[in-house]
This record gives sequence, C-alpha cells and structure tokens, in this order.
Amino acid sequence: MKQLEETKSSGLALIPFLLFIVIYMGAGIILQMRGVEMAFYQFPSVVAMSIAVIAAFVMFHKAGINENFATFAKGAASEDVVTMLMIYLLAGGFSAVAGAMGGIESTVNLGVSIIPAHLLTAGIFVISAFMATATGTSMGTVGAIVPIAVGVVDKAGLSMPLVMAACMSGAMFGDNLSMISDTTIAATRTQGVELKDKFRTNFWCALPAAIIALVLLVAFGRPEHAVVIPAGNYELIKVVPYMLVLVLALMGINVFLVLLFGIVSAGIIGIACGDLTVITFATNVWEGYKSMIEVFLLSMFGGGVAELTAKYGGLQWMIEKLSGICKGKKSAQAALCVLAGVTDMATANNTVAIIVDGNMARSISEKYKIDPRKTASILDAFTCIFQGMIPYGAQFLLVASLTKGRVSPLDIIPLLWYLFLLGLFTVLSFLIPSYEKLTLSGEWDWENHTVIR
Repeated sequence: MKQLEETKSSGLALIPFLLFIVIYMGAGIILQMRGVEMAFYQFPSVVAMSIAVIAAFVMFHKAGINENFATFAKGAASEDVVTMLMIYLLAGGFSAVAGAMGGIESTVNLGVSIIPAHLLTAGIFVISAFMATATGTSMGTVGAIVPIAVGVVDKAGLSMPLVMAACMSGAMFGDNLSMISDTTIAATRTQGVELKDKFRTNFWCALPAAIIALVLLVAFGRPEHAVVIPAGNYELIKVVPYMLVLVLALMGINVFLVLLFGIVSAGIIGIACGDLTVITFATNVWEGYKSMIEVFLLSMFGGGVAELTAKYGGLQWMIEKLSGICKGKKSAQAALCVLAGVTDMATANNTVAIIVDGNMARSISEKYKIDPRKTASILDAFTCIFQGMIPYGAQFLLVASLTKGRVSPLDIIPLLWYLFLLGLFTVLSFLIPSYEKLTLSGEWDWENHTVIR
C-alpha cells in the first residue's frame, strides 16, 4: 500500500485492462447479434489479454522493454500467482480423474434416488449445490443435472422455469463455496487469505440464503401429481473422493495436500473398480491439467499487466476516485460489491472478473482496513451472483441449449431467489456489526497478514 501511495496516479495506466474488457465484451456482443451460440465464449480470453499485454508494453515504452518485462515478470511470477496456478492444475486433475472413474454419475444418481417425489424442485437445488461444491464447476453441474431435470418436469407437472432456477442457483452456490472452484482460488490468492477462512466467511452469508431459498422451493415447487424418478445406478465408493476433499479442506489441511489426496483416492478407486488403468489415470490427470490452460495463462498474464498498471499509477488513480465515493469501511465494501458485479457483466466470466479486480480490491481493502477474508468473500459472492443472472453467461447459454429453447432467461431470472438472498445477506454482513463478527472468526493481523484466533 505504501508503494502505491508513493506512485503518481494515472488513469491512462488502466487502458490495457479496459482494452481487454472492450475486446472481450465487444466480440461477444457482435457475435451475439449475429446469432452465434455461446457468443461470449468464442473469442479466447487469453488472446484478448495478450493484446492488453502488448498495449501495456507499447504505452510504457519510455521505460524500456527490459525494465517493463522485469516488472511484468514480477507480477506474473509472484508467489500468489504461482500458488494460484498450481492449485488450478491440481483442481483440474482431480476433477478429470474423479469424473472419469464415474464419480459425477454416481453422485447425481445417489441424490436423485433419495429425494422424495414431493420435494423434487428443492431436491434439484440440493443436488446441484452439492455437485458444484464437490466438483468446483457450475458448468459441469448444469450439464449433468439439467438433462435429468428436464426429463421429470413434464411427468411431475413441475414449473420448467422454477426447476431451471433451482438448478442454476445450486450450481452457483457450489461455484461460490467450493474449495476447488476457479473463483474461490482466484479470490483467496489475490487477497492473500486461506481457503478455509474465506469459506467460513462466505458460508455464514450463503447458509441463511440457501435455507430461505430451500423453503421457498419446497412451498412453490411441489409437483401437481406424484411421480417416480427413474434413478440410475450409483456406487457409494465413487462419492468418497468428493467427500474426502470437502472434509479435508474444511479441516484446514493444506490445499495442495487436499487435492493430491483427492487425485490419488479417485485414481485408486477408479483402478480398483475397473474404470481406470494406470495409463488412463495418468492421461486423465494430464487432461485435467490441459483443461486449466486458459485460466492458467489468463491469471499469469493478468498478474503481469496488474503489476505494470500498479507501477505506472493505475491502481492509485482508481483508489483516489473511489475515495470520493467511499466515506468509510462500509461504503468501501459496498463499492467492492458494485465493482465485482459490473466487471462480471463486462467479462461474462466470474473468474476473469476476480482476476481483473483482484489487485485493485486488495488495495482498497488495505486502505479502508477491510478484512481481506471479507474482500475475498465479496468478490466471489457478487461475481457468482451476476454470473448466474446475466442471460449471455455460459451457464444460461448451456441451459438454453439443453432445454432446446423451452424456457427463456427472462422467465428464470426472477426465480433465482438464492442469488438475490445471497446478495442481501452479503451486504447485511458488513452493515450489521454483530453479523459481521459472526462471519469473521478472529481478527486480521495487518502486520503479519494472518488471522489472530
């Protein structure tokens, strides 16, 4: 923070990041107008960020390419960024191996088999929430749950918009809370906090929101007539790796060890059950790594551009402008909510939004003495909230594809009760002192950057 205060502010230093957003969002809008499917995901985000990197080097050319590259490398290879990159790879490896050995199918079928028929809609929310929390992917959850949900909607006389809203809400619940989701990893590493601490802070906002949403889904989601859901086969042993990862993470075990245990346990179970061999196990780990290449490179490039932006006064300029709006700690947290939401709407990707906002949010957090656990929670919560509501987001586009256009986003959005409630409780958690104390276990030691229990 001291370094930022000594830096001369310059709004021009933010141009590379703005260029990235304009290119990424502009390409999506143009392709959307042309009727291209998944329009906002056609132009690679890494290419857009690469253009931003080139723009930064051109803008700051007076300092010399060697000095600018040294600054860029410092940001791209910082401890937080490298840690984040390693976690991405391990999370991708775990997700791929657990899925290949039948973990996703068994988890979904187990949930469907134990839900009473009259609680179908609420049950879909619960299954989606567990699935997304266990796997760390809202897209994977939507892809696995929606086809099953569509298959029972008509038979049970359920509301298609409400069932899709339940699935979307559960998927974003897990995306927000999962220890291995891209958003959680990005939020915690950019703010320098532990995964378990961010989870606890977020949990006390997500829990009341989920309970109220569940009650509403039970009350308004009852089927018109009884129906038996044809559940597929499942093996409890194949759910174990997901449970292991969740339990170990909540126990505070180092995240690298947690993911390694997850990968190894999924591999052993897969080999023992005949779903994997040693070769296919290794292949799936590699496939999982490759699935993270985009966010890997995006984080690395984003870290480099952020370091250049900070050096040449971009973050200092933004903080000075926000200071005119932020009159204190509470209004600063409200500004973080808006910043996260607006950036997600611009990028249509909650992980990208957190990476773009990360350094700026951390500086605001330090300036106004906002507990970084709370900052990480706000960034993750509000990017997930907006990601679950924007009609051009990947989740909504996938729902539209799987339902073959039977339901409109405009029909679903008003029924995303959990997301509205999550936003409400997140705001209340910094407006009400007693509630804020509940969400934060212990005090933040600003000198040592750790929690004092």
